[in-house]
Amino acid sequence: MHDLSLLFPNGLSKALTLSYDDGVEQDVRLVEIMNKNGLKGTFNLNGGLFAPEGTVYPAGQIHRRMSKSAVYDLFADCGQEIALHAYYHGNLAMLSSGTAAWQVTKDREALEDMFGRIVRGMAYPYGDNSDSIANILACCGVAYCRTVHATCRFDLPENWLRLPSTCHHNEPRLMELAKDFAESPDLFRPKLFYLWGHSYEFEANDNWHVIEDFAAYIGKRDDIWYATNIEIYDYVTAWHSMITSADGRRVFNPTSRTLWLRADGKEWRVDSGCEILLD
Repeated sequence: MHDLSLLFPNGLSKALTLSYDDGVEQDVRLVEIMNKNGLKGTFNLNGGLFAPEGTVYPAGQIHRRMSKSAVYDLFADCGQEIALHAYYHGNLAMLSSGTAAWQVTKDREALEDMFGRIVRGMAYPYGDNSDSIANILACCGVAYCRTVHATCRFDLPENWLRLPSTCHHNEPRLMELAKDFAESPDLFRPKLFYLWGHSYEFEANDNWHVIEDFAAYIGKRDDIWYATNIEIYDYVTAWHSMITSADGRRVFNPTSRTLWLRADGKEWRVDSGCEILLD
């Protein structure tokens, strides 16, 4: 019997993703930093809370939502994922089931119509979540939903609809965690670094250097898969769809994508629709 473990695309054992909320003006600078350093992630938007076109904010206001046209111009072709954050940013835990479902479905409809693509990811407004809310999200077609719970670990999630992060960018140990993630030896299990926050916090705290230093250190490495939230979800879900023989010697990939695995210390590539014999 072979001991099989997940590898990310191209046989990598590490993946990194970011998740930022609210669709604010500071996202422009954050996207520039991410793209400059080869990072990918997900921006969670409220389809019912775009600023009116031509909005001019008073001096000193930090939380500045973008207009619909500005959001589209930024995210339509920047290579980052857009995801749900509830249509009016409602606290789903405080709403009736029907109203919570409406907030999610309305947000999906608005963003899908706006960007011309299927939107399946989400982050909980205010972070409040429960099994019952997760069930509502599943019924609304949501594949994953990020919480505000941080583990300071690099584990793959066990429950995608109550998805924890590694940490918020204000975590005092951020660079220590980044170095541990990047430099620690491969211990034969996949690792995911998941960072979250709000880009307006960098302006509020006058600490853009936090994300700039993090991105410069962790970005553009050849041993890390940089991916959006949904890309990681889709790959991991596909990987767990692989079929093995009773003795673990044969592996069949029924999915439409190439998958990678480690068996007894050796890397294997399993192309779509192919079966391999582990020897």
